[in-house]
Amino acid sequence: MFSRKNQAEKTAEEAWEHLQSAWATAGASAGRAGRKSRKAAGRAGDRVTYVTDEAWARANAAASALAGRRPRRPWGLIVAAGLVGIAAGWVAAGTARAALERQAENEEIELAETAVVVTPVPDER
Repeated sequence: MFSRKNQAEKTAEEAWEHLQSAWATAGASAGRAGRKSRKAAGRAGDRVTYVTDEAWARANAAASALAGRRPRRPWGLIVAAGLVGIAAGWVAAGTARAALERQAENEEIELAETAVVVTPVPDER
């Protein structure tokens, strides 16, 4: 009688442990799946927001065109291009100035190396 009860208790304990293990594994898998689905939903939401914003911008531009209003000038882009042009010009001017200075120094050194010193000889008459 004791062995039968022991066997039943052992089987029940093993089943309980197996159930707990399966439950923990399922919880971990569900947690991973939940994180992955939240990331995917976030990416999809970002995409929808971008598409929605683009659609609104195009719809407003179309309505303005139909109303006869001209599109605004992209002043931000114009200013940015101007600043980039100024910076490029400044860099080019600095580089050209440095090159001219180097060239002048090299010519001066070359003249100093090849210079012939002529000393006048007094006339002996």
